[in-house]
Amino acid sequence: MAKSGASTRTDGIYQRIRADILSGRLVPGARLKFPELSQRYETSVGAAREVLTKLAADGLVVTRAHQGYVVTPLSHQDLAELTQARVELESLVLRLAVLEGDIQWESRAVAAHHVLERTTFRNPADPAHPSDEWSVAHAEFHAALLSGCGNQRLVGMARALRQEAELYLQWSVSFGTEPDRDLPGEHRRILEAAVARDADRAAELLRDHIAHTAQLLISCAPDEPNVAPSGA
Repeated sequence: MAKSGASTRTDGIYQRIRADILSGRLVPGARLKFPELSQRYETSVGAAREVLTKLAADGLVVTRAHQGYVVTPLSHQDLAELTQARVELESLVLRLAVLEGDIQWESRAVAAHHVLERTTFRNPADPAHPSDEWSVAHAEFHAALLSGCGNQRLVGMARALRQEAELYLQWSVSFGTEPDRDLPGEHRRILEAAVARDADRAAELLRDHIAHTAQLLISCAPDEPNVAPSGA
């Protein structure tokens, strides 16, 4: 039971640090020092190390010489490469999901979209970023769409790339302006095409959805935003 309790506490710390990274409360390039993490999240150095190892596997944290762990830095070049990979892979996985998914898959996608539509986008306490609840609902909607694909290796790769892209979602809201974009409409049209079993249309809409965000970021957001000084 003790081991289970420790595992539960570690999972809780993981969720808190992950949410702070994805919300922008821990900024790209910021150093993650064990003593500070232990104090901030009221945990041990060992637990903090375990959590950072897991976050590194998620692509949200990296290690750098002489700095240790840092929140994954952002840049236009990395975003361009990430977007190219996501456009190709996620559209393939969604196309397969539409062709292979059963009625339970449809139900998951529709239910996840319903939650996303009903979740408040802006966080009143931090209006420069999406709310944590919206970020979770957004990730779960896209995960539900992809879940109909029977090739779990492809699904896992697509989800890993999307996880990395969540950092750029925060960059978009914080540093870019998207005055003419109908984001809820994009999500709705992707779902409608998927449920209608129009695999080509769904894949095309998802490609445009991913590429649109990247284009706006590169045009509106500075390169390497919020990079913390090396001594920070």
